[in-house]
Amino acid sequence: MEAILPVLLFVAIAAAMSVGLVVGSSLIGPNKRTNRVKEMPYESGMDPVHDTRRRFDVRFHLVAITFLVFDVELLFLYPWAVASRSAAGIDAAVSDGLVSGRGLVFAGAMAFIALVVVGFAYDWRKGVFRWR
Repeated sequence: MEAILPVLLFVAIAAAMSVGLVVGSSLIGPNKRTNRVKEMPYESGMDPVHDTRRRFDVRFHLVAITFLVFDVELLFLYPWAVASRSAAGIDAAVSDGLVSGRGLVFAGAMAFIALVVVGFAYDWRKGVFRWR
């Protein structure tokens, strides 16, 4: 019971704080007076031109997904870059016997970069980056 008491105390305080903040803001905050202008959809300070449920072009989604894929792939290179820069990174893994050599890690990173380049070339060839 002693091990779970701090967790229960934390949950109770968090619940009391969240309920207290919601109730306090509704009691202290200004009264909401609605009108037609306040209920209009807001688009960056401009009057809305189109319906909010209009369909986007598929190319928009292709570019967005491609950006996310390449962004996540490049995030995988960050730990390799940090580990290869510090002396305690890859050298420590080699000395501990986790990796057979520094060249293997470099070859793996270059293979990964080659796959990213192949994916980029494929997307380029398919016309994903061409906005018509």
